[in-house]
Amino acid sequence: MKTTKRTRAYDWDNPEDTAITARHLKGIDFLTGILKGEIPAPPVAQTLDFQPVAVEEGNILFKFTPAEFHYNPIGSVHGGVISTLMDTVTGCAVHSMLPKNKAYTTLELKVNFIKAVTMKSGEMYAEGRLIHLGKSTALAEAYLKNADGTLYAYATSTCMILEF
Repeated sequence: MKTTKRTRAYDWDNPEDTAITARHLKGIDFLTGILKGEIPAPPVAQTLDFQPVAVEEGNILFKFTPAEFHYNPIGSVHGGVISTLMDTVTGCAVHSMLPKNKAYTTLELKVNFIKAVTMKSGEMYAEGRLIHLGKSTALAEAYLKNADGTLYAYATSTCMILEF
């Protein structure tokens, strides 16, 4: 079987510098800085081509357009890419409510894949919403839909709250 090779190249900023910036800002201010381009997006968002669209306290909206570099061997977007997007928006929903010197990490992520995502799906939107923020844990949910509002995936996430 003969295939045509494709190439993709991009640059990213030092994520350690961004992490230091995050420690000194409220979560909403940090995420707003990324949205406005004042703070560099993390390398994973650049690698997978996710972009924030809207940032509010407890609510986050990202977009991504399925491309060949997202594909698995059977011709659809790899579940790991979708899981990473869902982890991103649930985590950002939590982060948007955190004060300075607080962070989070994912304890559990549950993703339900409803419909296969392909390039034919068009531009996709992942919305993350905070459900509960406690002293040590938080709960968030996410929806992945196309521009027509068709649901492709649903996720819930439990995060642990950390202190820097």
